[in-house]
Formats: sequence, C-alpha cells, structure tokens
Amino acid sequence: MPKIQLFIPCFIDQLYPETGMNMVRVLERLGCDVQYNTKQTCCGQPAFNAGYRDEAKAVGTKFLHDFDGEGYIVAPSGSCTGYVRNYFGELFDNSSDHNLNNHVRQNIFEYTEFLTDILKVDDIGATFNGKATYHDACGALRECGIKQGPRKLLQHVKGLELVEMKECETCCGFGGTFAVKFEPISMGMAQTKVKSALDTGAKYIITTDTSCLMHMQGYIDKNNLPIQALHIADVLAGR
Repeated sequence: MPKIQLFIPCFIDQLYPETGMNMVRVLERLGCDVQYNTKQTCCGQPAFNAGYRDEAKAVGTKFLHDFDGEGYIVAPSGSCTGYVRNYFGELFDNSSDHNLNNHVRQNIFEYTEFLTDILKVDDIGATFNGKATYHDACGALRECGIKQGPRKLLQHVKGLELVEMKECETCCGFGGTFAVKFEPISMGMAQTKVKSALDTGAKYIITTDTSCLMHMQGYIDKNNLPIQALHIADVLAGR
C-alpha cells in the first residue's frame, strides 16, 4: 500500500476544497494510505515569483519540514509541484536543508503524474457524461513535462467524449500576479483559450490546476458562456 503525504495548495484549501476531497477518494480507492499534515501551509511560490526570495525561503523552509516524512508527496497542482521540484534548489542548495530539499524534490508528484507514472494506472473506473476538451496548464506541461498522462486518464472515463482544441498548450493568461498587473492582456488570453474550447463544441474544459480553472471560469461567468471549467480530480472521482 503506497504511503502518501497529501499537499493541498492554497487555491484548493480556500476555494476548491471538494477537489482535494475527490483526490483523496480516488487515491484511497486505489489502495493508498493517505496522510494529511494539518499544519501545512503555502509552498511559497507567489513570493518567489514576485521576487521576494527571503520570504519565499522562510515559507519554503516550513514546507520542507512539514513534508520531511516517508512516502510520496502528492498535490493536485502542476504549478506548485513544478515550483518545488525546479526552483527550491535556488533557495536551499548548499544550505542546512540541502539534503531534506533533495528528498522532498525527489518525492513530490502532481496528482495525475502520480496515478500514471507511479501507480501505473490509466483506468480509474470513473464515469462522467459529457463532451470535454483538455487545457494543458503551464505548470503541468512546462515545469513537470505532463502531457499524455491526463489524456490517458480521461480517455478511460466512461461517458466522456474528449476532443482536442486548437492551441491546447497556449497559456490561459492567469500567470499569478501577471493577471493583476497586466489584466487586459490576461483577459485577452483567457478569451482566446475559452473560444478555442467552445469551437470544439465541448461543454467542459478540464485541467490539472485550479489557478487556470479559476481564471477561465471567471471569464466564462462574466460573459455567460455555455461551458464550465473543471479540475481533473473532480472528473476522475465520478462514479
């Protein structure tokens, strides 16, 4: 039975808690021993991306010690996973937490990546009726190299018709503080992404990251468009 330390990112904790619960339901269904440290907080990515390295290191240090136990670390976010895996070295290489950092970086996985690469499963036994398209979130695709895994999982969902949209790898426009500092550009990118999804006739946009989901759904709601953004964990939990 694989032992898992659950990492719940900020957006999941504050805005999409049911997505975290759905992730746990699937992992436990697959026989995993899921543990959750209630003292965990942010990985520090917002501070790091904004240039506040000292603050990012302070938060990152807490993160390392929150996840210093045995087992895999699994998160429903390619963005947070990619940040820890690829950028913690800039903060902790040759520090007192050097070895702990290496341990954590080697053991952290994005949710779908863990299912396909570690558990070696692609059929969860899920059912979800509807036509959907998949959005390659930047963190999952560019930071973690995740491309085919989520698609394989979705292709095995009963009742789900999966269609590809044009520019599936194009950024949705969120980009953390980019959406705040450059709102017109950010919303223009969201418009392009959602239009590409609508052009397929899909009723759902599925992705691995709630940051993308939140950004696209905000544009969808503002313009009353006939499509919905969903996290892949919510789709895979369908029975």
